[in-house]
Amino acid sequence: MLRHRRFAATAAALTLGAVATAVFGFVAPASAHVTVNPREATQGGYGRLAFRVPNESDTASTTKLEIFLPENAPVGSVSTMPVPGWSVAVEKRQVDPPVQVHGSEITEVVSKITWTAGDGAAIAPGTFQEFPVSMGPLPETDQMVFKALQTYSDGAVVRWIDEPQPGGEEPVAPAPVLTLTAASAADTPTEAPADSPAGAQSDDSDDEDGNGLAVGLGVAGLLAGLGGLVLGGLAFARTRRSSGTAATPAP
Repeated sequence: MLRHRRFAATAAALTLGAVATAVFGFVAPASAHVTVNPREATQGGYGRLAFRVPNESDTASTTKLEIFLPENAPVGSVSTMPVPGWSVAVEKRQVDPPVQVHGSEITEVVSKITWTAGDGAAIAPGTFQEFPVSMGPLPETDQMVFKALQTYSDGAVVRWIDEPQPGGEEPVAPAPVLTLTAASAADTPTEAPADSPAGAQSDDSDDEDGNGLAVGLGVAGLLAGLGGLVLGGLAFARTRRSSGTAATPAP
């Protein structure tokens, strides 16, 4: 019954929170909510994100998840990973100016992703499910706010749509937020390519070193061969002298 009480408390908090916001200008934080993981990524890069959905009801299961991509931060490439038992539908919208992706202009971007559970695949009480998405290039903005709607089998819909307020407390129904950081120098290659002047100079130096090493090894081999010939000649001469001495009769 604890999860049921938390679910009921969350639903009540959403209603009371709206009244409190209108009257007093504040809301209380929720106990659990839809999140995006990881919660931080790099601007201009590609990210593999997962929307994590906990089930807060003790009697109902989550049957549908709707994720809205932020209108002020369009992304040119968005793809979903199949989730067993769940179907996925993607909605798109037109953007102007177009989004640049690898030198191409994209005029249509994903605006909404909806996952719907099939038979026996709903998120049961006390469990959670992740919905992976790959997207990029990530926009050059401080954050992306993904508003989410979570639908239960009893018809209840929890709207995780509240945006974070700078310096304020977490809202009752916070939307998943992805923080974006600027790319650092470590994210860009520092070595000169092979066809650059620096790369060509490095290749010439390597060739010279290799040629010098080959010449040195050749001279060393030649000296070793001459030394072997000299030693072999001396040994042969000693053998001949020893043979001549043994053949001479004694007086």
